[in-house]
Amino acid sequence: MPLNIPLDRDYLIQQTQAMVQIDSINSDLEAGAVGEGAIAQYLAQQLQQIGIEPIIHEVEAGRSNVVGILKGTDNGKSLLLNGHTDTVGVTGMQEPFSGAILDGKLYGRGSYDMKASLAAMLTVMKGFVDAGVSLAGDLLFTAVIDEEYGSKGTEHLVQHYQADAAILTEPTNLRICCAHRGFAWIEVITYGRAAHGARHHEGIDANMHMGRVLREIETLSQTLLKQTPHPLLGTASIHVPLIEGGTSQSVYSAQCRIELERRLLPDDTLSDVTAQIQAIIDKLAQQDPQFKATVNTFFSRKPYEIDPSAEIVQVVTDCTTNVLGSEPEIYGELWWMDSTLLADAGMETVIIGPTGDGIHADEEWVDVDSIMKLAQILRDSALTYCNRKA
Repeated sequence: MPLNIPLDRDYLIQQTQAMVQIDSINSDLEAGAVGEGAIAQYLAQQLQQIGIEPIIHEVEAGRSNVVGILKGTDNGKSLLLNGHTDTVGVTGMQEPFSGAILDGKLYGRGSYDMKASLAAMLTVMKGFVDAGVSLAGDLLFTAVIDEEYGSKGTEHLVQHYQADAAILTEPTNLRICCAHRGFAWIEVITYGRAAHGARHHEGIDANMHMGRVLREIETLSQTLLKQTPHPLLGTASIHVPLIEGGTSQSVYSAQCRIELERRLLPDDTLSDVTAQIQAIIDKLAQQDPQFKATVNTFFSRKPYEIDPSAEIVQVVTDCTTNVLGSEPEIYGELWWMDSTLLADAGMETVIIGPTGDGIHADEEWVDVDSIMKLAQILRDSALTYCNRKA
């Protein structure tokens, strides 16, 4: 059956290059960045040219999700293909928007993360239209904004669209990703008393008090790393990415602030993680009546896990095996992805994407052959899944 739906390799490469050449740096990440407006307009035009009416959702001014739907003809299962249009910045990159191909690698910001995946999704949609093949269930192309910062695009998407299952096409080196860690950002502030640096009898040093907190956080970090690892994700972790305290030389610091990042496993709950930090603060306060601090968990994202025996995982695994000639690795990713939001909206979600390197790095590339293989996997998965009865 897949042989009746040819995929245009030249079109695939052209689309990947064209999207890499469009600046779509997330405007929440970098002041003055252009955002996703131009690439959304481009994708809408490409869907129109294919013969699919684009649906544009302006999530924020100048920042739009783009959706295209191949309507099913019978009571088949619906499948949503998902990718994000935003990228991180390009500082340190020599030619961030070149799209140049050298030795089978296509270079540029977003080539691997994840414009090649968008091109594969688009090529699959074009393949079905060109072949005149209808699926029993709906097939949705969804390109969203803001995955690299706040995931506003997917949060908006799931309020308007639903499917039986989703394939998130984040880069995985053609492995099947069935889990990823979540995270919590936690603020801790210690409070002292400002005084002249010579008046030690009056001052209370918030920075010194924070030093006690940091020692406890280091102990917690080592404890987490020694716990029984998750089979796909390893151990939880915690670190201190930001710290600030004090106002001037010769002044006792009245306040010191840190931000913690706690990476979460599927069994972790936000309340338990916050309680761990609060317990440290309570312990230190009991040891010293002058110690005062507050804890505030100000942003978090849940971890994600799907059973490898789930139907969509089995479909994608079988199709990947057929394309690659060997069974793909099932693995877990350390960073967070929008799959949690798709799953929380009721869609069984699996993650697979092309091969490459340089995510958020000075040199980013994607393997061209792997984009074609991804397109074949997505095509075959859609044929299998969408033609099953809902």
